[in-house]
Amino acid sequence: MSELDIFSLKESVLVYLDRSGGLEKLSNDCKLYNDQHQDEAVYTFYISVNPSDIIEVDPEVGDFVLHDPLKATKVFQSVCYLAIKTLSLLDKIHTENQINIILKLTHLPPFPDYTLDLCTFPRGNVLLKPVFVEGLVIALTRVTKYTQGALFLCMNEDCTCSSGYHHIRVHAPGATESATIRNDFSCKVCNSQLKEDMKLRVLGDKQLVKLVPFKALDLLRGHQQTSLRYQSVTLFLRDELCNSMGIGQTYKVLGIPAHVHQWPHITWSIEANSIQPWQPECSSKVSATFLELLRTTAGSPWRFSAIAAHCFGLEIAPPGLYNSLKLCLLLSLVQTTSDSKKMFHNLDILVCTTDSLVLDRLLTYSLSVAQRGIRHQSSGEMFASLARDEHGAGTANIHAGSALLASGGICMLGELGCYKRDKLEAIQTVLEGRSVSVYIPGKKYGEDTDQQLSFPLRCSFWALVDTADRRSNRTECAVLGTADLGPVQIKLADAFGLIIKSRYNSEQGLLCHTAHILQQAVQPGARLYPSSMAFSTQDYRELVAQAQMLQVELSPGAEKLIHGYYMASRRVRTQTQGVKMSVASIRLLISLAEAHCKLSLRTQVLEEDAVIAVLLCENSVSLKHGTSPLVLPPDTAFPCDVADADSLRRRDLILYEQHQNILRFIFAYAPGADSYITEE
Repeated sequence: MSELDIFSLKESVLVYLDRSGGLEKLSNDCKLYNDQHQDEAVYTFYISVNPSDIIEVDPEVGDFVLHDPLKATKVFQSVCYLAIKTLSLLDKIHTENQINIILKLTHLPPFPDYTLDLCTFPRGNVLLKPVFVEGLVIALTRVTKYTQGALFLCMNEDCTCSSGYHHIRVHAPGATESATIRNDFSCKVCNSQLKEDMKLRVLGDKQLVKLVPFKALDLLRGHQQTSLRYQSVTLFLRDELCNSMGIGQTYKVLGIPAHVHQWPHITWSIEANSIQPWQPECSSKVSATFLELLRTTAGSPWRFSAIAAHCFGLEIAPPGLYNSLKLCLLLSLVQTTSDSKKMFHNLDILVCTTDSLVLDRLLTYSLSVAQRGIRHQSSGEMFASLARDEHGAGTANIHAGSALLASGGICMLGELGCYKRDKLEAIQTVLEGRSVSVYIPGKKYGEDTDQQLSFPLRCSFWALVDTADRRSNRTECAVLGTADLGPVQIKLADAFGLIIKSRYNSEQGLLCHTAHILQQAVQPGARLYPSSMAFSTQDYRELVAQAQMLQVELSPGAEKLIHGYYMASRRVRTQTQGVKMSVASIRLLISLAEAHCKLSLRTQVLEEDAVIAVLLCENSVSLKHGTSPLVLPPDTAFPCDVADADSLRRRDLILYEQHQNILRFIFAYAPGADSYITEE
């Protein structure tokens, strides 16, 4: 390229900086450096570049920015140096090498060539140009230091390079620490050995992050194993980008691919340029069948959710069985959200059963409805694990376990009887604190002091307790209504919040389930039930996705009912059973009421939603601590079948009667309830 062409490029860059406000920002940054008393070898300037705007100024410069960022950086560096010297912005800069320019791209053209698919891209001949990459963070390191720039002086005192700023090394994308700092550099004038001036070394922050395609989570849902394999890619976050990514979260990263040379190996990585949160696309359009059901059940606030639960999971269990559990699973799915900005209302479920095989299949099926669902494998790590970083950073690499990978979704633990006592205690601690702590021994990972990091936990847990082959823990004086929880202690059960006891209501239910299994074995894939129950798994995915997006608020009636029940239950159980109802019970009640409102595709939580929350919560507390004066049947949310209109009408009448019982309970035992509860 001729000098005339280079001059033309610099002129275009100067015009762009003037139009975009880059020169003004350069001036302000220089003022900040002038206020510092300490001199540095390298001064870093961040320049925001809009590819569309710069292409309008000069297509050739725009082409360099999009396809050869190192060459574009060199041109910007030269222009900024001339501007600083011409305008006398920073007297501390003596040579062009002292300027470290980092171009921050605002976006990339919306073309496939600028999007890197981690599932299909070739690892070999990849053009080192800026690209977008989307994925899930599965591991990250602590923030460590790296050399951003260093000054070297010639050891030959007679050489002109023995002083001044002639030999400066600056970090480039993909370069290792040894490319910037080494003791075998030679002078370009006299070929003598160079020695670093340690006083002027400039350090920056560095963090390594491992990213995998979001599709990799499909292998962790508990489905049949496939031949697909996913490989992670390493991101280098530097300086202001450090700590901008959370483990278990999904992001869209604009970065520059680079080959990192670590003899005798060459690894492929990406130098991050900008990071923004990203959510996978999910269809949230409710199917026509559910919309028709919503229209026909508009006269009752309870019927839509009842039918949705009744027809859920027909591939696993026939309609009418486990309706309460199916409803709770749908409520838990609805309350999960992958948006880290929204408050996460977890709905943890512990199922007591004598038929763990069938219910394990039902819970596994329910994971397929969630946008993100992880089935924990006993051989894997549940929370987080440590490993030494393989890229030479000399620090600990924190790998996400099942719970962190399930952020914004569901983590299914399976049967708790398979876990040892220490693991159950760890589960209880995590459920109570809603965070995962990682202890990093400093001596092992190159630090002077030990460190403990904590990561917030944003997922709901599902677990099973099989009581079939265990002796009951009850004695003759056991509290009426309590359930046999097998190896699970009461404190762990309290940490789960919602406990459901699933069993066959009668011998007819057992026969119906047996016939269901035999029909599936004889006619696999055949439709076993009428078309009126034909809601596909995709229909439920869309329903749950739409319900998750709804913003709901408590009505005054629902708020009074929840508050009154909590006060009455706390007073009764403290006096008669010595059980203190924690504040977590309020959160559970509100979460259940909001979830039922969302599942019914409404935006205001009605008193009827609060009734369902109270019934489910009271049953759960009774299973742990025994019954209260608010005596409820074991399956109070589904006291009768909901197979036809008559049974739905009968269920509404029973729920209405339970509503009145709850009001009487509140009026009798909640202090001051007469001020806001009207006796009917």
